[in-house]
Amino acid sequence: MPIYSPWKFLYAPLNMFSVLLGINPEAMADEKLPSVTWKMHSINDQSPYEACGAADFNGDGKIDIFSGDSWYEAPAWTKHQVRDVPASVPNPHYYEDFSDSPLDVNGDGRPDIVTCNYFGKRVGWVENPGSDSTKPWTEHEIDTPGNMETGELIDLNGDGKLDFLPNTGNVVVWYELTQQKPDVVWKKHDLGNEGAGHGVGAGDINSDGRTDIITPKGWLEQPEDSSAEWKFHAEFDLGAASIFIHGRDVDGDKLTDVVWGMGHGFGLYWLKQSTSVDGKREWKKLTIDDSFSQVHTLVYADLDGDGEQELVTGKRVYAHEVEPGDTDGSVVFYYRFEKATATWKRHTIFHGDPALNAPKDAKDRWALKDFPRGTAGTGLQIAAVDIDKDGDVDLVCPGKSGLYLFENTGL
Repeated sequence: MPIYSPWKFLYAPLNMFSVLLGINPEAMADEKLPSVTWKMHSINDQSPYEACGAADFNGDGKIDIFSGDSWYEAPAWTKHQVRDVPASVPNPHYYEDFSDSPLDVNGDGRPDIVTCNYFGKRVGWVENPGSDSTKPWTEHEIDTPGNMETGELIDLNGDGKLDFLPNTGNVVVWYELTQQKPDVVWKKHDLGNEGAGHGVGAGDINSDGRTDIITPKGWLEQPEDSSAEWKFHAEFDLGAASIFIHGRDVDGDKLTDVVWGMGHGFGLYWLKQSTSVDGKREWKKLTIDDSFSQVHTLVYADLDGDGEQELVTGKRVYAHEVEPGDTDGSVVFYYRFEKATATWKRHTIFHGDPALNAPKDAKDRWALKDFPRGTAGTGLQIAAVDIDKDGDVDLVCPGKSGLYLFENTGL
């Protein structure tokens, strides 16, 4: 049986604030230069779940897909339902599965699933039975910190192991897996409620070599001493931000910028970091693309194999059933930042049709009914992984309008 490695299989976010009005028209137009081409595969066009992960769940050497109550066995994508995921109470438009992040939690060599939900306020992990992964998986509760939009695995403390960072609206918190055997032990790091809100991410904001946590209202500085408090810097306000918020050097000036989308409005943006003459950190808000709404999840991946990562995002179909852009056609895009011209170039992966006959009342709206069949979106997670092992990165996109795989077919 192959040994599972999460790093191999997991692909699994003002006083000194200035706003640039309008956008560069070049950022809105699709790139005229060669673009990666894609082949769309319907894994389950009736799946309502918004989270996904990709890993070898049955140990046969092939990368499978997990979403909601089931995992799909490669290469035929045979569905194996392994748990029950109820519709949320009080809002049945959502299912209590807001993250499906693969990780070998108990050290048995098989990937499990780290998950969270919103209405149940629960972080947990779902145990892969191992000998027969098609049998029911066991649910284990980790904590109930509050309502969570989603969560992601990231090495926050730099120990080479993945931690779980959920977006909990009432508190900033993360979980460290400190023991796998004989019992699974998670350590909770509660950083308080300062800065908490819609959206979370990470990046080394002050370039001190430690990963900081980014919130919609600023950033929490990771201290050198792990037992010390994380200092909050209220330097910006992003609004109802995406998950993930990415901290990375966009323009190559050795300063960490911030990239995010509006989860419940229009727009994809970045904050350019600079230093004032008196040495203070300054931020300028710049528009990447404001042509679509519900920009709820963002991932970076090297799609064209040139060694530089591109930004992948799109529309979360019915993030809320009634809000700006709710019935517009769904999109999946990727963007490349051209440092020579300081412009973003957009490339289309998918562009769907609008929900022309959607009911007016939110309670009557259902994505699988309102949008044309085969509508792809970006849900709460995107899995960026070489799923067919042909040397390039493919994309798995879940959402309320179905579960889809975009096979990278090259330039």
